[in-house]
Amino acid sequence: MNIKTKRLEITEFTLDMVEAVHLNSLDEDNRKFNPDEVFETMEDAQGTVEFLMSVYENGDGPLVYPVLLSDGTNVGYVQAVPMDDGKWEIGYHIAQKYAGNGYCTEAVKAFLPVIMKELGIKEMLGICVVENVASVKVMENAGFVKEFEGMGSYQGVDRAICRFTYSVK
Repeated sequence: MNIKTKRLEITEFTLDMVEAVHLNSLDEDNRKFNPDEVFETMEDAQGTVEFLMSVYENGDGPLVYPVLLSDGTNVGYVQAVPMDDGKWEIGYHIAQKYAGNGYCTEAVKAFLPVIMKELGIKEMLGICVVENVASVKVMENAGFVKEFEGMGSYQGVDRAICRFTYSVK
């Protein structure tokens, strides 16, 4: 995968990105909203990057792609995650020090048409906790429609969530 926008590039992971993955994962928002995506050590990050690289080959897992600034700085990722019911869910994270610049919305908007065509799907789900206002804004700004707000399971815990859907005609 290689998607370019004016400011970003969405590409595939390489082992030289391990340190950036480790550092980007450590911010407080990630700890609060996606604790399973925090890599406390370089070894944890390397194991994850190696796994994600293997998914490009075997298709068995989430399709996760790093988001780079045009100068090559790794600022986060976008992903399509297979769900048990055959549907797919969008995921994303931009490290806190790069947040507030519209990178996440830009990446999601560029990623959706490409990954949905690749997967042969017409619908992508988006789920986040209600208190994650930034994530709610990303989905709204990227064209997702809110289908539900209330109590639901989020990473195996009952929490107040929003569920969104993005559809192509």
